[in-house]
Amino acid sequence: MKLINKLFLFLFLVGMTFSCRDGIDPISAVDAGPDQGNPEVVISFPVEGSVIQVLEPVTSVNIKFEATDDIELAEVIIDFDGAQIAKFTEFLDYRRYKDEYTYDQVGDGMHIITITATDKNGKTGLASVSFTKEPAYTPLYAGEVLYMPFDGDYIDLVNIRQPTVIGSPGFAGESVVGLDAYRGAGDAYLTVPTDGMVANKELSAVFWMKVNATPDRAGVLVIGPPDSANPDAANNRVSGFRFFRESAGDKQRFKLNVGNGAADSWFDGGEAADVAPDTDEWHHFAFTISEDYVAVYIDGEIVKDGAFDGIDWTNCDVLSIMSGAPRFTGWSHLSDQSYMDELRIFDRELSQSDIQGIINTENGGGSGYTPKYDGETFYLGFDNGDYTEMVSGNVMTVVGTPGFAGESKVGADAYAGAADSYLSFPTTGLLGDEFSAVFWLNINATPDRAGILVVGPPDLDNPGAENVRTSGFRFFRESVGDLQRFKLNAGNGAADSWFDGGENADVQGDTGDWNHFAFTISGGECVVYINGQVVSQGAFDGINWTDCDMISIMSGAPRFTGWGHMSDLSYMDELRLFNKALTQEEVNTIITDEM
Repeated sequence: MKLINKLFLFLFLVGMTFSCRDGIDPISAVDAGPDQGNPEVVISFPVEGSVIQVLEPVTSVNIKFEATDDIELAEVIIDFDGAQIAKFTEFLDYRRYKDEYTYDQVGDGMHIITITATDKNGKTGLASVSFTKEPAYTPLYAGEVLYMPFDGDYIDLVNIRQPTVIGSPGFAGESVVGLDAYRGAGDAYLTVPTDGMVANKELSAVFWMKVNATPDRAGVLVIGPPDSANPDAANNRVSGFRFFRESAGDKQRFKLNVGNGAADSWFDGGEAADVAPDTDEWHHFAFTISEDYVAVYIDGEIVKDGAFDGIDWTNCDVLSIMSGAPRFTGWSHLSDQSYMDELRIFDRELSQSDIQGIINTENGGGSGYTPKYDGETFYLGFDNGDYTEMVSGNVMTVVGTPGFAGESKVGADAYAGAADSYLSFPTTGLLGDEFSAVFWLNINATPDRAGILVVGPPDLDNPGAENVRTSGFRFFRESVGDLQRFKLNAGNGAADSWFDGGENADVQGDTGDWNHFAFTISGGECVVYINGQVVSQGAFDGINWTDCDMISIMSGAPRFTGWGHMSDLSYMDELRLFNKALTQEEVNTIITDEM
């Protein structure tokens, strides 16, 4: 047997040798040609502007990328906020490297990932993205137990949990608030457990909808019990609630049904609860359930209310979102193909003023604040124990752990700076040919230099030490002896200009005194004011805002860190931004009003 095996192996090898020489082309090297280009890098995740929000103060990010070269890759390096976190030098496919790398030290704040590829001839190519890890969401309203903004994800930010996704819902590509909204689809909806929602006899829900008339009836929000007698056409209404819509001629009528444990009650407003669908308009819906009263609201107005003897939650363990399924299907109230945005659930009854306040905040009406001065586009008063920008009603992104001063120039409180801490906010609607800022500072001379207000572009070549000054502006301070000197730098698209008042712009720190600061930018000049007096003024040929998509408040980070202008530990109060160049008279009027 061994002899036969050896003979077979010998004949096989001989056959292979002749076949390679006769009729089968041998493998031969192919010249790769000249090295004509730099390597290319594409980062597929995170994408520019991504937001991560989890309960943990430190989390992970899965960096997905691809590097390619026309000849041969030599190395690929990943930098996170300017520090190298990974290096790759071995590639199975020497022209293309596609990978996913997990980095598990992501803290709160904005971060920059830069991936650089180098080829065998020393040519390089890179790509960078910035993303933000936001602190865990803090409910904006008392009793808020669920919040889904639908900004490209279905996450419930109150509980940091993902719902169960049934079918294939999607995202609308538009919204009332934020980046996106839920888009319904056939046989598609979301469910979440009702833990924390049904602990008492009160519940409220608020949300926006852009109503699609197809299908002509649908479930919107349902918390109900199973129907063991009719599992495929469930319609047990003795507990929980069902909020849904049905056609009424060419309108859609919204109705609420609530069970008290023995029977159900209807809250049907008739024509008052009708909404015209397919109009491309967003409408606000809300309903509240208490121990003795139920009300349904559309666009902040009551369309039906009445007495009620208390909801029963027996076996109500699932909330269905944008469908009656699986607990309310007996009358074909299935998936809603409308858009939904800003869903909030409360474990308490909301008043009509509560609901109208939410509408005003979310519908571009801000927090109900009316700008006090002509051209005012932004106002931070720091008086509500939070960092809400009052014109828009939106909350700032908080980086690090800033606080509140326990004192103020105006109102109840002021911002208190802290190391590695600042606020940031999108510049949407804030930038134009003219710009002004006014605010108060109680100066802490430590550290001896700091950024105060920065609207600038990213510096992809120097992540972690950014210093591109050809667009936007940078207002900051630096020590001069025992004083602090305040300076403005502004970019016109090609170069930057300095507005440094020298000794005129010096202020003593650590005195406990509040000083007022302002600067204005127009198409012809820039002016810096301290306590209403001009300390620097000069010609300027107009600001450029290229890539200036965020404002940093009380730090140079992340866009102006190359010279060490990091977080300011001073107090700040009454920050206002304007879309015009204020006159000296207007600056002094604001000072007088706030004294």
